[in-house]
Amino acid sequence: MPTLRANEKPVSVLDSSLPTGLVLTGGGARAAYQVGVLQGVLDILDPAHSAQFSNPFKVICGSSAGAINAVALGCHANAPHVALDHIRRLWENLHTGMVYKADSAGLVFTGLRWLGMLSLGWLVPHMRNRNPRSLLDNRPLVELLSATLDFDRLHQNLSLGHLEALAITASGYTSGEHLTFYQSHRTIQPWRRSLRRAVPCNIDVTHLMASSSIPFIFPAEAMSLGSQVEWCGDGSMRQLAPLSPAIHLGAKKIFVIGTGHQDDTHPELRQEDPKYPTLAQIGGQALSNIFLDSLSMDLERMDRINELLAQLPPNALQSQTLRPVSTLAITPSRSLDGIAMEHLDQMPRAARTLFRVLGVSSGSGSSTGGALISYLLFEASYTQALIRLGRADSMSHVEEVQAFFKET
Repeated sequence: MPTLRANEKPVSVLDSSLPTGLVLTGGGARAAYQVGVLQGVLDILDPAHSAQFSNPFKVICGSSAGAINAVALGCHANAPHVALDHIRRLWENLHTGMVYKADSAGLVFTGLRWLGMLSLGWLVPHMRNRNPRSLLDNRPLVELLSATLDFDRLHQNLSLGHLEALAITASGYTSGEHLTFYQSHRTIQPWRRSLRRAVPCNIDVTHLMASSSIPFIFPAEAMSLGSQVEWCGDGSMRQLAPLSPAIHLGAKKIFVIGTGHQDDTHPELRQEDPKYPTLAQIGGQALSNIFLDSLSMDLERMDRINELLAQLPPNALQSQTLRPVSTLAITPSRSLDGIAMEHLDQMPRAARTLFRVLGVSSGSGSSTGGALISYLLFEASYTQALIRLGRADSMSHVEEVQAFFKET
């Protein structure tokens, strides 16, 4: 069964007419799962696919690949079913070369630069000035997003109120801050917390490239923050409170779509004397720590605070400056690592060879490197499988979804 969590999180008291928020977490290729969940939600709320059906999410927040889905939804916020059709077609027809250079020449060039730097960089000083910026070259993604997303339409939907606010998160390598770039049709004062800062702006493709720049895998993106330049990486890094932007932007209830199975640590496969972990295994766990753990911790923190608030008498709770916000979270009912390994042979041979050198192997279990592949396998057979899983997970909880959106 899919992980389904419903609870309440206390936030500052706000207007009772505040909208429903959508939080799309990061996860590279795993973000295709979010498309399936959303498809299921729209089918539940509007099975007839009426042209008059309005956008149920007035505040949308995304990180990493979830940020791309967030903007794609915003571009057609005036027609939710059209938005899902566009996003689904993109994910269902994706291949690795549309996201990063996966041809032999491109990967060999990058690999030789890394090898040269590691083996000779200390000996030849001028080589240090030509450090490789990342393992993979994601310039094809810039072309894909520029050709696919209509930012003028996004800004128009915001100005007309079809979407009240959109937020894209990134992490600053220069300042160490977690940054929330947001755009709204109404004035929202930027907020600042410890190592967290909100920046009002007109969102464009550079924000998406910054938010989806997986550390070491893809290069950082330079962003202008006033008179300063901030080099930014993936928005899931240092994201201690992934629900926070939606709350700051005015959501009174939040629908969350995660990309991590509740048991991606595979305890049943642990061995008494495991082999030394491969680079692929270490990399996969590192990415899971970046993409998955912060959401789980925020939901756990929400549970603990709500338990404490439940101990207060009603009169005392009414006098507080906090109020509950309903949340519903859906995450995969199956491990996406295993699904990725089922489709590994669809990856271009050059890319597959590179990952095998890093330790990716056939079979099952955490030592195969399936976690790493699950984030970087941008192939149609895999993304289609995730979309089907996401929709099935939504449809298995029809009553919970209906009840959540009926709340006032």
